[in-house]
Amino acid sequence: MKLPILRVARPTDNLAAIKQMYMAGLDLPLLGEFAGHDGFDGVMLGEPGGPYHLEFTARAGHQVGRAPTEDNLLIHYLPDVAQWQDRCGRMLSAGFMEVPSFNPYWDVHGRTFEDVDGYRVVLQNMDWTA
Repeated sequence: MKLPILRVARPTDNLAAIKQMYMAGLDLPLLGEFAGHDGFDGVMLGEPGGPYHLEFTARAGHQVGRAPTEDNLLIHYLPDVAQWQDRCGRMLSAGFMEVPSFNPYWDVHGRTFEDVDGYRVVLQNMDWTA
């Protein structure tokens, strides 16, 4: 049986910057992009054939603003310490700002980074299983 694919989509006022930040910071390849589709431009980022990908969209003349709370999170579990440290460095180099987590739980084994829109990504140095 084929597993479903999860697409997490959100709008941005900073499409070009967000595209570069997430590609460089999370090492996500560009899966596809579109322009002028019913007034929307967008990009999809993720691992080819992976179980999830991110979509960022922008619409000319429509202002989205910043994240509504400090607890809007994407969480990536990276159990390998070297990979986690490398990815944390990539996030900073890509323009993310490291911030204390709104929920202190994420600071115990992770680091929280905020993008130009105020949305946050937690890189958690531990394994997660369902």
